[in-house]
Amino acid sequence: MPSIRKNPSAQQAPAPVRRRMPPAEREQQFVEGAIRFFSRHGLDGQLRDLAGELGITHTLLYHYFPTKQALLERVYKDLFEGRWRVEWETLLDDNRIELPEKLTQFYVSYAKAILSPEWVRVFVYSGLSDRFITDRYFALLHEKLFPRIHRQTLKHLGSRSRKPPTEREMEQILGLHGSVFYMGMRRWVYGLGSNLEVSALSEIDAIYIEDRVMAYVASLQLKKAKA
Repeated sequence: MPSIRKNPSAQQAPAPVRRRMPPAEREQQFVEGAIRFFSRHGLDGQLRDLAGELGITHTLLYHYFPTKQALLERVYKDLFEGRWRVEWETLLDDNRIELPEKLTQFYVSYAKAILSPEWVRVFVYSGLSDRFITDRYFALLHEKLFPRIHRQTLKHLGSRSRKPPTEREMEQILGLHGSVFYMGMRRWVYGLGSNLEVSALSEIDAIYIEDRVMAYVASLQLKKAKA
């Protein structure tokens, strides 16, 4: 009886050769995996569980990040500090642009940069944990954003005051900023409107931002009229 030769095409293909990653590239891969992990499980998630999801040993993860705090530092740098753009500061400092227009331009661009599920959820989880990330990020905003909004607000009102914002003025600025962040909260925490694209704001979102800016400016005019 003639022998039957196996079809070469049916034989098991050799396993693909795994490319050896440079250390910096592998480290970046771990950070991106950690961001996804923490956005789903919160910042109290264990590194052993993270290593399991990454398909690596806990020892290898420890080699790159000896402590959980070291990993969170890198998450903050990549996900939060790394998304801040210097051109936003240039826009807000441009005295040729009126306050409503510049705030609208800024917050539309800002929302596109930060309102991803990972950014929003990690930020919220940090606020419910040790607030390491939230405190660091608000410190950045108090340095780079809020003083600029306050200065431009005074200019819009025709004031030459150089005093820091009062508690009431700061609350107005935080109210404006928080209303934009709420767009991400309702989408990625409450699950409302989760079918919207994350890569770009919808037309409705841009209109919402413009409405919030106009409400802020209107409150300034009302306050000035009562003064």
